[in-house]
Amino acid sequence: MQLYNTLTRTIEPIQADNDKSLGLYACGPTVYDHTHLGHLRKYIMDDVLVRALRQTGFSVTHVQNITDVGHLTSDGDTGEDKLEKGAKKQGLTAWQVAQQFEEFYWQSMEAVNVVRPDVSCRATDHIESQLQLVKTLEKKGFTYVIASDGVYFDTSLLDDYGKLSGQKREEKKAGARLDLVEGKRNPTDFAVWKFEREGENRAMVWPSPWAERSFPGWHIECSAMSMQYLGPQFTIHTGGIDHIPVHHTNEIAQSEAAMGKQPFVRYWVHHNFLQIEGEKMSKSLGNFFTVEDLEKRGIHPLAFRLLLLGSHYRSELNFTWENALGAQSAYMRLLRTVVELPAQSERTVLSQDKLEKVDRYREQFLAALHADLNTPQALATMWEVTKSNIPSGDKYDLLLFFDEVFGLKLSHAEEVLKEIDQLQKSQEPEITPEIQALLDKRATARANQDWQTADTIRDQLVELGVSLRDGFLS
Repeated sequence: MQLYNTLTRTIEPIQADNDKSLGLYACGPTVYDHTHLGHLRKYIMDDVLVRALRQTGFSVTHVQNITDVGHLTSDGDTGEDKLEKGAKKQGLTAWQVAQQFEEFYWQSMEAVNVVRPDVSCRATDHIESQLQLVKTLEKKGFTYVIASDGVYFDTSLLDDYGKLSGQKREEKKAGARLDLVEGKRNPTDFAVWKFEREGENRAMVWPSPWAERSFPGWHIECSAMSMQYLGPQFTIHTGGIDHIPVHHTNEIAQSEAAMGKQPFVRYWVHHNFLQIEGEKMSKSLGNFFTVEDLEKRGIHPLAFRLLLLGSHYRSELNFTWENALGAQSAYMRLLRTVVELPAQSERTVLSQDKLEKVDRYREQFLAALHADLNTPQALATMWEVTKSNIPSGDKYDLLLFFDEVFGLKLSHAEEVLKEIDQLQKSQEPEITPEIQALLDKRATARANQDWQTADTIRDQLVELGVSLRDGFLS
């Protein structure tokens, strides 16, 4: 199996840590707000990667963090902690916000059939291991203290700082993502431990050798927890492409400096962004969507999973409600095919031609996944199988074999079809006599090409909770 390694910028064969065992650490959610569709793309594709590795024969220890403290609103160690900011917004304590949105995260993961990591570790449960890592860095001379601000890592002491992004330290300029903190020796230096500012009155603070009320930096969390569960060196680390220039670059710097070993991680796997209707997802644009928003539109979360499988994880993907509906139609077609296959199945001895065809489909599927997790090509093989003339029983077995990686619950196809039916029924508005009269009146106006009256009636229907698309009631 081969993956693109951001560190070397090449596609490389995966070599395990020990025989067929490997450790995989995935950057998890910062639980200050709802998990949205953009987040889901990363976690679903992490899940596909883990499933593919296990199907290939690797024994994978999958570790994922929950960031519930320390992630500031700026990558330059300025701004509020996202949990503290979320607490103010929600009118709750930071601890309550973390609990609420961690629960929402797990509910979202269950909806899209993501297998739980072997280890899920909260930053607030691992304060001592993070403190010990900072102390090690201090002992080795890699840190300095900025009074009333925090303990900083001195990036000038590393000749290879920035090797993950390929950008040299001197090329990085203080800018929007690297705001200068007064007292920093270098623009790229970063906080490994932060102090509560005067008058801040944070909810999440711990005593440290440098300040009575303090808290970990965001980057130190992932280093401390990944090494606690996977050791000072492990095989794969995943994250979004936005993690490359700062978060993962800093993880590498502090981990290799503390442990004195290279590489900290052998393969770095980064997922590209999900755009919404051609734009960056943001609440200000009103395009911040969650699993619940999918279901409100009658779209099953696993149809969204199928949509994601049709795009390579390193390619940007544009989400639209139209392509989500298209994915749902394709998903329902697949589910119906699977439901019908067992009834058609009569086990026979395969001819040499059919036997070779079954083997070839399996090999094509595995070859696609092993070529840098090429899920679009693997999906193409699946659709080819559904149309093939191989016996129904063998077709069914192949589809379930594919689904060990795809995670579309094909073995529960009938149950999922019922869920989709319920979702779609929930979208049907109650047609009261008043609404029906307006619909009839509007139909007459449209037939007479009285567009002004038709538009007026449309507005009246919207006020009654009914939105219209020409030819469809939605």
